[in-house]
Amino acid sequence: MSLTLAQRLDRLKVRVAELEAWKVRETAPLSAIAFEGEPIGIGAPWPRKDGLVRFALEGLVPADWPLAETCLSLDLGGESLIAITCDGGEAVSYGLDPYHQSFPLTGRSFKVTTETVARLPFGEPVRRPHVNRAELRLSEPSVEALWLLVTQVIEAVSVLEGHDVAPHLIAAAEDTLRGLDWPSSTADYIARTAGSEGQQKIWQLPELIEAPAALNQAEQAAVAAAYDALLARLAALQQRFPPEGEIGLTGHAHIDLAWLWPYGETRRKTRRTFSTAVSLMETSKDFRFNQSTAHYYAQVAEDDPALFQKIAACVRSGEWETLGGSWVEPDTNMPTGESLTRQYLYGQRFFRNTFGIRHDICWQPDCFGFTGALPQLLTQAGIRSFFTIKVNWSETNHIPSDLFWWEGLDGSRVLAHTFDNPMQGYNGFVRPDCHVPTWRNFREKALHPETLLCVGYGDGGGGPTPEMVAREKQLRVFPTLPKARWTRVKEFFDRAHQTAKDKKLSVWQGEIYLELHRGTLTSQSVVKRLHRKAERALITAETAASLAHLLGAAKPESLEPAWRAVLKNEFHDILPGSSIHEVYEDAAEELGGVIDAGLKAQAAALDAIAEALPKAPGERLLVVNPSLDPRPVRLALEDGSVVASAETLPPLAVAVIDAGSLKPAGAVSVGHTHLENDVLRVTLAADGSIASILHKPTGREALDGYGNRLMAYPVDKPRNWDAWDIEGDYAERGEEITDLQSLEVVEEGPHRVAVRLVRKFRSSTITQVLSLAAGARRLDIRTMLDWHDRRVFLRTLTAVNAKSRNATAECAYGVVTRPTHANTSWDAAMFEAAAHRFLDLSEPDFGVALLNDAKYGHSVRDNVLGLSLLRSPVYPDPLADEGEQTFTYALMPHAGPWHDGGVREEADDLNQPLLARPVAGVAAGVFQPVKAEGIPAALSGLKPAEEGDGLILRVWEPAGRRGDFGLSLDGGWAVGEPVTILEEPMDVPARGLRPFEVKSWRLCKA
Repeated sequence: MSLTLAQRLDRLKVRVAELEAWKVRETAPLSAIAFEGEPIGIGAPWPRKDGLVRFALEGLVPADWPLAETCLSLDLGGESLIAITCDGGEAVSYGLDPYHQSFPLTGRSFKVTTETVARLPFGEPVRRPHVNRAELRLSEPSVEALWLLVTQVIEAVSVLEGHDVAPHLIAAAEDTLRGLDWPSSTADYIARTAGSEGQQKIWQLPELIEAPAALNQAEQAAVAAAYDALLARLAALQQRFPPEGEIGLTGHAHIDLAWLWPYGETRRKTRRTFSTAVSLMETSKDFRFNQSTAHYYAQVAEDDPALFQKIAACVRSGEWETLGGSWVEPDTNMPTGESLTRQYLYGQRFFRNTFGIRHDICWQPDCFGFTGALPQLLTQAGIRSFFTIKVNWSETNHIPSDLFWWEGLDGSRVLAHTFDNPMQGYNGFVRPDCHVPTWRNFREKALHPETLLCVGYGDGGGGPTPEMVAREKQLRVFPTLPKARWTRVKEFFDRAHQTAKDKKLSVWQGEIYLELHRGTLTSQSVVKRLHRKAERALITAETAASLAHLLGAAKPESLEPAWRAVLKNEFHDILPGSSIHEVYEDAAEELGGVIDAGLKAQAAALDAIAEALPKAPGERLLVVNPSLDPRPVRLALEDGSVVASAETLPPLAVAVIDAGSLKPAGAVSVGHTHLENDVLRVTLAADGSIASILHKPTGREALDGYGNRLMAYPVDKPRNWDAWDIEGDYAERGEEITDLQSLEVVEEGPHRVAVRLVRKFRSSTITQVLSLAAGARRLDIRTMLDWHDRRVFLRTLTAVNAKSRNATAECAYGVVTRPTHANTSWDAAMFEAAAHRFLDLSEPDFGVALLNDAKYGHSVRDNVLGLSLLRSPVYPDPLADEGEQTFTYALMPHAGPWHDGGVREEADDLNQPLLARPVAGVAAGVFQPVKAEGIPAALSGLKPAEEGDGLILRVWEPAGRRGDFGLSLDGGWAVGEPVTILEEPMDVPARGLRPFEVKSWRLCKA
C-alpha cells in the first residue's frame, strides 16, 4: 500500500519515539539531599518556598559507570545556580532550569550546593515546589545521537514538504530505523516504555521490573553503525541537493534586566546563564555566544569574580562575544538625548577598560521602537551596525527590508539587520524547522547570501543547551537546508558591510515606529516622571558645577555612578512600564536617590559659584540659567513665593540680583471663570474645562471649542500584553469627566494667578491647578491624581484653532513629524506615539503647543492634541499607578511656527526652572563665562571631561536649520577641538551646525 508523504512522516515520528526509552542505560537515585541543612527526600515538598533556599547533595558514581557517559540529572522544583565539586577539586557552576537539567561529572565523588528559588524562567511562581528528580544517569550516547539525527530529519521534512529532497530524507530515515535489531523482551520493553504518552493513558499497567535491560553490545554497535550510515547518506544527498542559503548562528540568552521578576533575581539569572555558556565552550570550540550590556558584566564581576575571570578568558579566545557598547539595552523612545549619549559613553568606556574592546554593533533585539536620533549617536560612539528583530512585531505595516541603511535625523547612517524567525524570534533554536522559515523570510537574499539567527532560551535567561551544540554539528551534512554555522556577530556584519559597498541597499529614514506596545509610553507613569526628574537633576547639577569651574571653582567630580542608576532604569522593560510591582518599588527608590543626589550636587554647585563671585555686603538672590536660551526670571523661592519678572537672564549665565528689584512682568487677573495676563486670556467653562484661550499679540483664538477636556476610557483592555498595548478601538467608549466637586481661586497675584479644580471619576480624584504667571506665554495645568480604578485610560484632549497635515513632536536631539490624518495604513497605525516635552500643531503664522514635564504618549488627529496621563493595567502589576502622583502640562499659543514661537524654550523652562538661592555678601551682577553665537541651539550637557582636565560642552540643533554656530569663553578658558560623544577628537569643522547635528567641544584652560 502506498502512503502519502504526511502518513510516512507520522509513522516515522512514532518509530523514532521508541528510541527515547533507551537513551538512558541506567539510573541511580540520590539519597543524600538536604534542604537548608535538613534531610529531604525525592518527591518531598519544600518546607518553605519564599525567597532564596539552598539545597545540598552528594553521592558516588558507581565504579563500573564510565564517567564520560555519566551525568547528574536534577529537577529541584525551581530555578537554581548549582555548584558541583568533584573529588574535592574546584567547584564548577551551572544554571538549572527546565531547559538545563543535565550536568557532567568529572570525578566519582561529588558534592552539590545550590541557590534555588521556587520560580520558573518567566517569573511564574511554583505554587507547590517539590524535589522532582535527583539522580545519576548512565547514558547511551549512540542512541541519543541517532534519536536526535532522525528527529532532525523529521523536522526537515516537515518544513521542506513539497521539495524534491523530502521523500529522499524520509526514505533514509525509514531505512535506518528498519535496519535496527531492537530489543523486544516483554518485561524489559514494557518497563522501558512505561513513561511514554501512550502507555501513560492505559487504565492499568502491568507490574514493572525495576531495572530493565539496556542495549547489549551488538545492539549498541548496530545503533552506532546506523548513525554513521545515515550521516553518510545525508552527506551524499547534500551533494545532489546542496544547501539553499546561509545562516550565521550566534548563541544568545536575552536576559531582561528586570521584568516578571525583581532585579535581585536577575543577578542570579545572569550567573546561571553565564555559567552554562562557559560550560558549553569547554565542550565545543566551535560554539559562539554573545552577550550585550555592560551592566551585567560589572554585576558579575562584583557577584562572582571567578566566573568573571572565566568569561574574560573566553572573550580573549573569541568564543564569547561582548556586544552593544551601551550600559544596558535601553528603551530609546523616552530617554533624553543626553541619557542615550551616556548609555554609549559609559558603556563603551567600560568595555574598553574591562576587556580592551570597542564595540561597533548596537544590539537591541527587543526595544519597542527606535528614535531617529540613534544613528548619529551610534556613529559618534564608533558603532556602524544596528541589530533588532522587534520591527517584525508591527501588526499592520512592516519595514520593507531586513538589511538596509538606517538614516537618522541628521543624515548619519548605520547598517541595520533584522531577521524574521517565527519560532520564538531572538530566542531561536538550532533545528531545521527554525532555520528554513528564517531563511525564507529573509528578503535581501538576492543581495546578500546570509542572515543572522540568535539561538538559546531567553527573556528569562538560560541560553543555549548542549543539544543545540550537537544539532549544529549534525546539520552540517544535511541536504537543502540553509548552511548554518556558529559565527561571531561582528563577522556577520563585516561581511554585510562588504556587500553594502558593492550593492545598493535600501534606506530607511528617521524613527522606526513600532505598531504595537503603544501603551508603554504611559504605563507606570510615576517612574517615568522620576526618570525624567533624575535625568534633569544630573544634567543640571553637572551644568551648574561646570559653570562654577569656569568661574574659578575646582573641577567637579564625574557623576557616572549616579548616571549608571539612571541608565539601568532605562532598560526596555523598566522605563516602558511593563514589569512587576517589585521592579517599580526598586526603580522608585533608585531614581529617588539619584534625584536627591542631583539636587544635593546642584546645591553644592551654587555654593561654589557664590564663593567664586565678587563680594559685597548685603542679602541678594543668586540665579543660574542652566540652558542655552535666554530665560525670563521666573522663580519659585524657598519661602514658597513665586517671582515672574520682566528681567531676562542670558544663556548659561549667573546673576546676583536684589530680590526687591524683581517686579511682576505685567498685570494679572483671575476669577472663577477666567485667568489673564498681558499675553493670554483664558476662559473656563462651567465644567472646569477651558472654553477659550485668546492670544493677545495676534488676536487669535487658540481653541476650537474646548481645551483640557479630561477623558476616561474604561475599555482599555487589549487582546494581549496588558501593560504594553493600546487597542485602536479604545476611544469607541470615552467618558468625559465632568463631575466638578469644587472650583476656587487659590492665587491672586501679583506674580501669578491660579484656580484649583477638583473632579471625581468613580473611585478616583483629579485635582488640577491652572496657573498663569505674569508675562507668561503658557497656561500651566498642575495635576494631582489620587487614582483607585483599574483598566481605565486617562487622557486630556484639546482642539486647537489650527490646521496642518502634520504636527511636530520633540524627540531626542530633534523633532519628528506626526500625521494628523489617516490617509494610509502607516498614518492610521500611528494613533499613539512618542513625544518628549512638546507636541505642536501650527499654521505658518500661528500654532498651539501642548507641553509636559513627565509624559510621553501623545495623539494628534485632525486638530485635536491628546496627551495620555495614566493607564491602570492589571498585568504584570495589578497596582500600576495606584495612589497619588503629580505632574504638569501646559497649553501655549504662539505666533509663527513652533521654532520661532519659543515652544522648545518654554518646554525647557517647564522641565527645568532657573536655579535660585539666597546669598549673603555676594556682589550684584551678571556673569556669563561661556557665550554662544550663531543659529539657535539647545544645550545637551556641560560636564567634566571623563579623562584629563577640562569640560565637555554638548549642543544640538533642534529645528532642522543649518548655519554658523560657535562658542567663546572668558576667564582664561579656550574652546578646544570638537569631540565625539565618547569625548575623543572628531574630524568636523569647529564652527557651524547642520540640521539636528549633535556637537561637542572640549573646553580647556588657556
